[in-house]
Amino acid sequence: MTQQDGYVAPLRPAGLINRLAASPRFQSFAARVPVLRTIARREGAALFDLMQGFVNSQMLVALVELRVLHMLADGGATPDTLAARLNVPPERMTVLLQAGAAMRLLRRKGSMFFLAQRGAAFLGVAGLEDMVRHHTVLYGDLSDPVAFIRGETTPALANFWPYVFGATGPMDPDISARYSKLMADSQTLVAQEALGVLPLKGAGQLLDVGGGTGAFLRAVRARYPALQLALFDLPDVVRLAQLPDDIARHGGSFREDALPDGADVISLVRVLYDHGDDTVRALLAKVHAALPTGGRLLVIEPMSGGARPDPHTDVYFAVYTLAMQTGRTRSAQEIGVLLSEAGFTKISPIATRRPYVAAVIVAQKL
Repeated sequence: MTQQDGYVAPLRPAGLINRLAASPRFQSFAARVPVLRTIARREGAALFDLMQGFVNSQMLVALVELRVLHMLADGGATPDTLAARLNVPPERMTVLLQAGAAMRLLRRKGSMFFLAQRGAAFLGVAGLEDMVRHHTVLYGDLSDPVAFIRGETTPALANFWPYVFGATGPMDPDISARYSKLMADSQTLVAQEALGVLPLKGAGQLLDVGGGTGAFLRAVRARYPALQLALFDLPDVVRLAQLPDDIARHGGSFREDALPDGADVISLVRVLYDHGDDTVRALLAKVHAALPTGGRLLVIEPMSGGARPDPHTDVYFAVYTLAMQTGRTRSAQEIGVLLSEAGFTKISPIATRRPYVAAVIVAQKL
């Protein structure tokens, strides 16, 4: 029984289980019972994984910055050999390589370390190394997580993406190039995931709004060569787009400018979660106005699990967008409400293989 404000309520089963799990006496008992012992070990390991997660990510940064995975791509090496090449004390290099092997990025055989299958896959994902390097900005913002959650800090990550705050004039060329490269590399993976499920047959023209330097459009062109394509983004970003001449380019800000018409499909790839609700409502209204009757909107981005919190999007992406200070990771249900408010109908989430890379919602204007 529990008591609060004079009211005594029965202890619910979940509450009883939680109370037992927190009891040192029960934990000692569980360690002696075979079935309970297995559960206790699994939960204990999971708790330890939560605790050491930051160390994992930092050792990954070290492996990337020192290019250890690249050095082992063509064959194995000993800690002493790598230590000499990288100017790292041998005993510390051994610790790093052991950590890499424990994370299954490397493989140890005797005194030699080799690139493991997971490490090879890591090198094969376009932009993943740049994302790891970029995360040092986020890690710095989280150095005082309590102050961060209370909103008492000024995250450096917010200044990394100046377009989020509505930049309409010229941007610093270095920032533009860095933003564009990171977006292009990461959007390649998003495009592969989304295009596996998107219904684009029968479409006449697709306009990608906020499409950066055109990574998504290049992937669309490879799969649908006859589909007319157009890009809309900030002028300095569009100028860097590496696209065929027959793909139209429109420079502008969706905060200030109307969207070009002529497309019967408009895509928003990782755009909504960069912005607050008011900005999203205004953008969706412009998308609705630009589409003809029967036109479709594609929303492609990681989404919150909502009532069923997701271990990837509700941790990583939710915190990332929080650090950006403007956007937030929404659930499919929340996005559906915003789409409905904008006048869209036939709002349909489409399952993808890896929703932590990208989830998809298709909506229609009737």
